[in-house]
Amino acid sequence: MSDFHLVDPEGWEYDLQSVHSAYMGYFQLHSVPWYDRSWGHLFETFEQFLVFSWPVITVTDARTGRAHIVTRLTSIGAFLKMIRTRFGETLPQIDNMLQVTPFETAQRHLRNVNDWTTYKKLYATLPAVALSALRARVRSGDPQAVRSIWASRDKTFLAVGFVWSERNSQTCLEWGYATMRCGHLDGLGAWPPVPGTNYRKGHYVIGEYANKIVNRLNPNYPWMYAFGESQVIPKAKLPRIIQSVISSLVSPDIETLANNLVLVGHGVQADIQRLEEMKIKFPPNTLVIDTATLQRTLSGSTHIPSKHQSPRPNIVTLLHSLGIQPPCMLNNAGNDAFMALYAFQRMVDPSSLPKDMVVSTMRPGVFHPTPVPSPQISGQHVPASSIRNHPSMLSTRSSYVGGMVGEVEKLSLTSPISPLLLPVTEGNRSGQAGRAGSLRARGGSNQRDTCASPLAMSPVDGGGREGLEKE
Repeated sequence: MSDFHLVDPEGWEYDLQSVHSAYMGYFQLHSVPWYDRSWGHLFETFEQFLVFSWPVITVTDARTGRAHIVTRLTSIGAFLKMIRTRFGETLPQIDNMLQVTPFETAQRHLRNVNDWTTYKKLYATLPAVALSALRARVRSGDPQAVRSIWASRDKTFLAVGFVWSERNSQTCLEWGYATMRCGHLDGLGAWPPVPGTNYRKGHYVIGEYANKIVNRLNPNYPWMYAFGESQVIPKAKLPRIIQSVISSLVSPDIETLANNLVLVGHGVQADIQRLEEMKIKFPPNTLVIDTATLQRTLSGSTHIPSKHQSPRPNIVTLLHSLGIQPPCMLNNAGNDAFMALYAFQRMVDPSSLPKDMVVSTMRPGVFHPTPVPSPQISGQHVPASSIRNHPSMLSTRSSYVGGMVGEVEKLSLTSPISPLLLPVTEGNRSGQAGRAGSLRARGGSNQRDTCASPLAMSPVDGGGREGLEKE
């Protein structure tokens, strides 16, 4: 098998073993006594059939995804010509042979098979050939291949999200992930997965940059994680945390078998590059699904993004194209990861999800139909009208002691409009927060009205306060 060269796969479309099987069926159908003919020994066994020395390549069928050892029609013609020349009998060229459409377009290795041992060695490579084609089909957004992975119910789908500083592309501000272990859920009878209860998810804010570095061109909202508790961590711990999450989901790297872990993301290549920069790598047999590419193939779009366009497509566009009103703030790493995984499930299995995801997935009191401002650093104003429209934006609280990040305190928002967001007025100078707790105003009686916010938000101007009270 060492003396081979490269050939174009076009025209290599007849499964070799099916050629032998087709002629045996022809002899049976037409009562041909092949065993009494001078050339009959060539069909006694498939091993004898291989003595002709067949030129073959390995490809996968674009329709089924199965791998095959195939030959050309001209080679079959050469075999029939040999029988006619050597034995003086003519066999017809039949049409019930298995014909495949090669998925591969790049040149393939040509091999000559003339015995069973050589064929068996080549046959043993077919699972790896099929896996290689499956990875390419999934990466290219082939709906049939992606849906077959989902239908197997044995994979673990992982979506990750990063938020990076606009000023320094190497500074990570947030990381979040969402995953669903389909094999585990199916084994428990919990199918289809319910996002709110069956997704494992997490969100991490880098403590060194929390409320110190704020993106302005494309604002991020680190304290607006809607699906659980945000954790503030040192930046040195982030790679270890990411690696531990991946390690808990990944299966061994086997050349002939797809990994249990499937990476999902919107513009996922950017996430992979970031992970590689952090010395975090996925096994080579990991399947990768880009929801942006999958959406283009499902919609029949032939548009290919230009290299000059942003490497990260906007997930809002994807959600709107699926008819999903984002129920949380995006540009939050945890929310982005959760919604990417949710959008993927909606694309491959729409019937598995309710039309309204807010009730089943959101934490109580957290709903953001339109963009809201993130907690700002001291000295900047937050319009009271924005606070009024989004009463749950203070669902996470961070405490800072001496400029260092302290513990994260979670606040339970039990009412549609949390009293924590009400400005301190003359009637509420003591900062009473009703049944949600109490907060004391830091300023004296001559201090301007202040928003009783646990996120150290700036004073609200008089015009904003008046507008809020009028409402």
